[in-house]
Amino acid sequence: MEQLKIPEGYTSPLTIRETEVAIKEVKDHFERALAKNLHLTRVSAPLFVRPESGLNDNLNGVERPVSFGIKEQNDAAAEIVHSLAKWKRYALKHYGFHSGEGLYTDMSAIRRDEDTDNIHSLYVDQWDWEKVISKEERNMETLEYTVRKVYVALKDTEDYISRRYNYIEPLLPDDIFFITSQELEDLYPDLSTKERETKIAKEKGAVFISKIGGLLASGEKHDGRAPDYDDWELNGDIIVYYPVLDMGLELSSMGIRVDEVSLKNQLKEARCEERAELPFQKALLNGELPYTVGGGIGQSRICMYYLRKAHIGEVQSSLWPDDVAEKAAAGGIQLL
Repeated sequence: MEQLKIPEGYTSPLTIRETEVAIKEVKDHFERALAKNLHLTRVSAPLFVRPESGLNDNLNGVERPVSFGIKEQNDAAAEIVHSLAKWKRYALKHYGFHSGEGLYTDMSAIRRDEDTDNIHSLYVDQWDWEKVISKEERNMETLEYTVRKVYVALKDTEDYISRRYNYIEPLLPDDIFFITSQELEDLYPDLSTKERETKIAKEKGAVFISKIGGLLASGEKHDGRAPDYDDWELNGDIIVYYPVLDMGLELSSMGIRVDEVSLKNQLKEARCEERAELPFQKALLNGELPYTVGGGIGQSRICMYYLRKAHIGEVQSSLWPDDVAEKAAAGGIQLL
């Protein structure tokens, strides 16, 4: 989307201070609901990891992590995380979690190569969560069951916030609609992937688009995925329709994680088989890590959605180009 979109006649019913209070209400309620629905324990999380550990999320493989040298360790390099997609799986084993148990954490990240707009920022804050499952549970039934548990937390939070703030009318439907990325391409072959997301989200209200990462029949990908955490056949995104910006808004990316076979196949397809020698990937290929399902849920994204804000900068403090900040102020958007 364009760098800044200002909805016609937009004004926020809340002042900046009122917004800050509402942000905490949203986060507190959703965090409790998510932990209860998925039986998760909160744990502390790293802000940075060693690059040679293989624990950082490589995203699409082209984004550059922010790195720095550590003085007391002879300037050994550390990287600010992009997300904790891989670290969580390591932590489940290290902390002694068992099947049916899981963890969640507050993750803060910096994505220096992000193209910023109304819904993208250089600063990323999300709840990263991960849960141990058995090998037999690595199937679409488990994925859809888990998606519905996350969706119940999302809907419960919207109901709560709409009671707290009378300008907010609930938008989420009772249930979430499931569709694969290939089925979506078949429905709307002449639309771009983002246009397809908006089309189906506007029609259904809330949708889980599955099987993201591999090539579609058209030879294109629905979206990029790193090859070494999600199983591309057992993953997806929760997209909701957001009328403030007239778009499909992604609130969560999640999935059943790779096993030994899917990791090997996806590394080959992504042409980065050298990653198999990194400690995390090697441990996974050797069967030393648990089978898991997990995901990330954008904290600022859901605050923006529930509070009906036009820009993610209204619910988080980040850096924006000068011209964007000026146009936002003129358009009634109060950037923090």
